[in-house]
Amino acid sequence: MSLLRRRATLILAAATLGLLSYSAWDPEGLRKHRRLTAEAARVAAENRDIARENGRLRREIRALHGDPAALERAAREELGFVRPGELVFKVGEGGRP
Repeated sequence: MSLLRRRATLILAAATLGLLSYSAWDPEGLRKHRRLTAEAARVAAENRDIARENGRLRREIRALHGDPAALERAAREELGFVRPGELVFKVGEGGRP
């Protein structure tokens, strides 16, 4: 290999190393990429949780439209409805009435 070619290769390697080092320490470089990658993973996990919740809510909607027992359960649990003659016991925090 000629001296000129060897010198050009060394200059190119040094420039590449310098640019990689700059990218690693520049706030807009590798650190930003890592931060955005972590944020993307967090958002993807949040999207999966929301998709699961949406599926649960869709199933509940279908049940409320077609199942009288599901409708009664929702009215009792979410709205506090009771049938005539039923007694309701409310338990406060700590197990005391």
